[in-house]
This record gives sequence, C-alpha cells and structure tokens, in this order.
Amino acid sequence: MLQANGHSVVVQAEGRDTAAAAVDRPRLTGGRWVRGGGIVLEAAFADALGVSAGDRVIVKPIDGRPSPGPPSARGLGPGRSFRVAGVAVTAATPPYPEPGCIANLCMGGDDTGVAWLTRADVASLGSAPDTTAYTLNLELDDPATAPAFAAAHNPPPSASGTRSSGPPPSVLQPWQDIRDASGNLVRNQRRALLTGAWLLALLAVASVAVLVGGRMADQIRRVGLLKAVGGTPKLVAAVLLAEYVAVALAAAATGLVLGWLAAPLLTDAGAGLLGSAGGRAVNLSTAGVVTGVALAVAVAATFVPAVRAARTSTVLALADAARPPRRTPWLIAISRRLPVPLLLGLRVAARRPRRAALAVAGITITVSGIVAALGAHAELLEGSSNARAERLNQVLLVLTITLVTLAAVNATFITWATALDARRSSALARALGATPDQVSAGLSAAQVLPAIVGAVIGIPAGLALLAAVDPDSTTTPPIWQLIAVVPGTALVAICLTAVPARISARRPVADILRSERT
Repeated sequence: MLQANGHSVVVQAEGRDTAAAAVDRPRLTGGRWVRGGGIVLEAAFADALGVSAGDRVIVKPIDGRPSPGPPSARGLGPGRSFRVAGVAVTAATPPYPEPGCIANLCMGGDDTGVAWLTRADVASLGSAPDTTAYTLNLELDDPATAPAFAAAHNPPPSASGTRSSGPPPSVLQPWQDIRDASGNLVRNQRRALLTGAWLLALLAVASVAVLVGGRMADQIRRVGLLKAVGGTPKLVAAVLLAEYVAVALAAAATGLVLGWLAAPLLTDAGAGLLGSAGGRAVNLSTAGVVTGVALAVAVAATFVPAVRAARTSTVLALADAARPPRRTPWLIAISRRLPVPLLLGLRVAARRPRRAALAVAGITITVSGIVAALGAHAELLEGSSNARAERLNQVLLVLTITLVTLAAVNATFITWATALDARRSSALARALGATPDQVSAGLSAAQVLPAIVGAVIGIPAGLALLAAVDPDSTTTPPIWQLIAVVPGTALVAICLTAVPARISARRPVADILRSERT
C-alpha cells in the first residue's frame, strides 16, 4: 500500500536493477531511475497521486493473511518512507487507473498502481509470500504470435483458479492485451462523445422544428403574397427551405471553427501515454460530414412545415387567419373541472400535439444525458475505477451542459411559438374573465406537462445510456437523485417559460381580437 498526499492506493512494487534492462525499459519523463532509498512511479499513477520527483511516499506491505474484503482492507506491515526518484512511462502494464497487473498478477478489488524499486528495497519491505511473485520479460522473434504463445503455455482456467501447497502456475500476458487495456483510457470517452453527438443531433432537430414552426406562423402572409404573384407551391417551399439552409451552412462553418479550437481538450491521452493525437486538422472529409449533418438537420426539421405552408390556400394565407382550435370532447370533459391555469394549459398543449411530442422528445434527450452524468458521478464517489470514472464524468458533464443549454433554448422557443398560436384563444379567455396571471400560468403549464412526461421517460433512458457508454459500470445514481429529476425538470420548465408567457399575456385584449379574423 502506497500512501501519499492523503491517498492510500494498492501498488505493485517491482524490484529492478539500477542498470537498463534489455526488455521492458520504462521511459523516464522526470527525475532519475531507481536507486537505494528511491522509488520510481508510473506516470499516470504519480499524476493521480499528485506527486513528482523529490516528494516522499510511504510504502507498507499488505499482510498476506486471508481476510474478507479487497486488499486495501487487509492488515498492513510496518511502512518505509521513500523519496520519489523519478516518474516513468511503461509499455509493460496499462496506465493507471487500469489494473497495473504485472504479468496478469492483479490485486483485485482496487485500482492498482505500478512502482519500481531496487531489488534490495523490495526485499527490505518484508512482503508476505502470497503477495510476492517473479516476472520474466520475453521478446519473441515474431511479436504477432504472442497471443498464440501465451495461450499455448498458460495453464487451463481450472488450474489457475485452484490453491495448492506448491507454487502457483506461471501466467503469460501478451503485449496485445496490454495495448487493449491502454485503449480503455479513451474508449469509453469516445463512446460518450459519439452518443452525445447523436443526442445533440436529435435535440437539434426538435429545436429547429419548433423554431421553424414558430417562424412559419409569422410567414403565412408572406406565403400568400408569393403565391399571389405567381409562385408555385414548389417555389414557395424552396424559398422557405433556402432560408434555413443558409443558416445551417453558417452554423456548420461556426461549428467547425469551435470544434477545431476545442479538440485539444478532448484528445489528451493522459500522463500514462507518450505522444498525442496529432495536430489539429480540418480536412475536406470532416468539413463535408459536418456540413452534411447540419443540412440534414435543417432539411429534416423544415421540410414538413415548409410543404404545409406552401399548400395553404392563397386567400387564407393573405388573410392570415387564426387557426381554429381542435374540439376534443373527452379533453373538454377532463379539463372543465380543473383550475383555470391547468384548464388553459391542457387545452393549449392538446391544440398542437406534434409540438407537444417534440417538447417531450427534447426533455427526454436532455434528462437522459443528466441521468448518465449522475451515474458516472456516483461511480466516481464510490471509488471503483476512480480516475477512469472521473475522466468519463468530465466528458459527460460537458455534453450535459450543452444538452441543457440547447434544451433551455428549445423550451423558450416552444413557449413563444405556443403563445403566438394561442394569442386569440388567450385573448378570448381574458375577455371571458381570466386574469393575465391565469393565462400566463396556463401557457407555462402547457410546457410543464410535456416536461414532466419527458423527465419520467428520460430516467430509464438515461440508465440505458449509461450502460451503453460504460458497459463495465454497475453503479446507478442514488434513488433520491432520480426522484429529484422530475420536480427539478418541472421547476426549470416553469422558470424558462414564465417570462415569454407573461409577456404574451400582458398584450391588450382589444388589439388582439381586432387584428384576428375568424
């Protein structure tokens, strides 16, 4: 057990010669190689502990007597203080926090670091026999045959799991296994980024669809003018599509620049690996993919509203008449005895079912990202794979902030578009006795109801997302956090919709009714 800066971490201390070895020569990134009274730490392990060359650490041998629990729960022998002589990177074990298993000899149950001491210093620690092993590094003539060589000489699974009075059988570990374990440092982050990119794309479609729907409501008269001067429905639809295609191209260019600036923050391999992901470059292929995705989002969200607007009657479009609300007998029967704000909110939400479905989808996507981030944070606090969970949590946090921001914009646009569509019905409600506060509360309730449904669906979806991003994770967020997601989402929806709803409800009733035609 190595203790430094308030941390106690299981470590495999390997006794080495002071001279360079023919095989497995760690690459020093700071300080010097092992010497008497000095210890060299694997670079990612030293980075996690916050130590560097010149600091002091304490190493205590783990008692070999059997006891329940992980190795960190077992007894410790007398410790010895060592000065950190250097920090090094090795290809013989995966970087911390992957298990630092020298020749597959893992101390299960804890993150395990790797350190190097002189042979004499390792012997002076007095480690118990069942925590001591010997390693031999082999270099094959054909490195590609290492897995086959290990499989041919490793003991069968039944033999490796039995205990006997004699020495345990030898275990071989090919370098390909170490390479794959090293890849775990970025594999889960890559899954998180890809999953987050799909979530953002889906949420962007919902957001743009709502924005387009609200804009189309203001452009009905423009559509009528285009058709009155001879424009065909195809031409009108093309004109409406061109507006959002231009915006998508500008957004794609902006996104490429921001992505180029943010790339170094997401491609750091960590202290345990040498090199980098290479220089930042935006080639034609990357630009084409980003632009294609932006155009696909814009067209997917705009096509249906543009076609519907182009097919509107020229006379009705020029009149810019208000769309009459749908009369649903069962909805009227349910809402008639509700308080006035809930009555208005339920009927406003039911008037635009597709918009309500988009609101539910947007909240579901956002809550899924939040629940996944909470799960990663819970794994971080639990201490299992601590550093790995911390890096994954950072990636999920960035994605969650982006999702929440986009969802907040989406909720504001939905409320404003709903207020525009419901301006006549809201004015009629006020003319019949409803107060501005009741009308504004009803507009907010029209968004809170889909938000609650989306939050309820988003909780299991977020747990499934966490399992897909990190299949090895068995940790779920605390129950109280999952329960708090629903009222928290509702509260945020109320706050986001209150301002546009109140602004709309304060317009003079007479002006609205005079400007609207039936």
